[in-house]
Amino acid sequence: MNASEVLPAQFNVATYFVDRNVAEGRGGSPAFLYEDRTLTYADVQELANRTGNALRELGVEMETRVLMLCLDAPEFVGAFWGAIKMGANPVPVNTLMRSADYLYFLNDSRAKVAVVSAPLLAEAAPALVEAKYLKHVLIAGGHAEQFMSYEDRIAKASATLEAAPTSRDDAAFWQYSSGSTGFPKGAVHLQHDMVVCCETYGKQVLGIRPTDRVFSAAKLFFAYGLGNACFFPMSVGAQAVLSPHRPTPEGVFETIARYRPTIFFGVPTLYAGMLAVKEAETRFDTSSLRLCVSAGEALPDEIYTRWRERFGVEIIDGIGTTEIGHIFISNPPGKARPGSSGLPVPGYELIIVDDEGRPVPQGEIGNLRVKGDSTMAFYWNKHEKTKETLFGAWIQTGDKYYQDQDGYFWYCGRSDDMLKVGGIWVSPVEVEATLIRHSAVLEAAVVGKEDTDRLVKPKAFVVLKEPWKASDELADELKAFVKDKIAPYKYPRWIEFVGELPKTATGKIQRFKLRA
Repeated sequence: MNASEVLPAQFNVATYFVDRNVAEGRGGSPAFLYEDRTLTYADVQELANRTGNALRELGVEMETRVLMLCLDAPEFVGAFWGAIKMGANPVPVNTLMRSADYLYFLNDSRAKVAVVSAPLLAEAAPALVEAKYLKHVLIAGGHAEQFMSYEDRIAKASATLEAAPTSRDDAAFWQYSSGSTGFPKGAVHLQHDMVVCCETYGKQVLGIRPTDRVFSAAKLFFAYGLGNACFFPMSVGAQAVLSPHRPTPEGVFETIARYRPTIFFGVPTLYAGMLAVKEAETRFDTSSLRLCVSAGEALPDEIYTRWRERFGVEIIDGIGTTEIGHIFISNPPGKARPGSSGLPVPGYELIIVDDEGRPVPQGEIGNLRVKGDSTMAFYWNKHEKTKETLFGAWIQTGDKYYQDQDGYFWYCGRSDDMLKVGGIWVSPVEVEATLIRHSAVLEAAVVGKEDTDRLVKPKAFVVLKEPWKASDELADELKAFVKDKIAPYKYPRWIEFVGELPKTATGKIQRFKLRA
């Protein structure tokens, strides 16, 4: 989809997602369910308008960055849409980071105002005080301490706001990459990008409709969660459940049973944890679900199969990136090929190339490139990284893939994660997916390690299910299990049992930490 074909040259995306719902008669319809509160579309409009006016009163102008350190709560919705509507650029950031990380985000973005959920203030406060360019801090949902109260400021602000005269190609918001390697990079997204995601994946894969109620365990601060629980449901006037709490397996089941969503968005790690909850299918009512979605890491076929058997609903796996805004390869509902990422989402073109940029034959592993109109404009202040990533209309994702004869794409790992064993490429994802098929294994991560001859071989880090215990005998059993299931040269020469695996907030395994 090309945005220029369907959107006017002057376009403010907050008007599209917020004001349009009210204008079309959905002002009284629920938009967000939060704890014991319901925010209608009219409430969202008023909240966005008041927030936009409050920001303007603090000296925020068009293109000014507004850093958002917000839980999945009303202040996120108000700050995000309010900033965009008055022409500023909201920058939602990871709520699970440390003070040094927040200082980096603040200084890199040069944000003039920050909106912060009160429970996060203790960790964020040193950065808020030290930041070079920050002028004002608004604290939401609790005591503001030495800063200003978000609620007080918006209560005094006007409830009407005329949208800034932005163009469809103006910057709308930023999102920082999850930083599985190196420093996070600020991906600058344009006013039309979210609409493109909705018209492609949202409508043509999810089939999202006004009667849907969505719940995303993945949080709003990163691309997957923002689409899941914010702009996808708002594109059709549907509802979303917001939870400020950490998504534990039991807690997620409780939320599903309480709010009865029709679509649930998770990540492979969470699905594995939920499958480990004993008698979950009888203890919790999940009958409202029509569809489950996974992204972040490749979904192993074992998890897909076990989930469908136990809960009677399929998980459609896909891949998206912060840079492209959301999912661009997905298994279609009813046509899922377990273990694969699926087929190209309508509106996106894909190609697999070698290191010189030449297309590789079907079935061969190469670098994935994508073309679609939701792709970021550039990385903020990272010119060289932008040039390494963008090739005209194409973006190189950094993922290794191959395509089978039926057109399905199969994830092989990040470019930096691939192993060459005996001169043959080995995908850590394949070895990990095999390990978790063993009844003792909850999670696994595979990296390369040099043997005594300085040759690289696979090493596995394994998290066990209860009541299994680590032992040399179990390690040998797992090695034999892998040898029996896939090519023997791929088996892990070493197995280290660990309590948990290091991950980003999006659920991606940080293999570089395991290699350290």
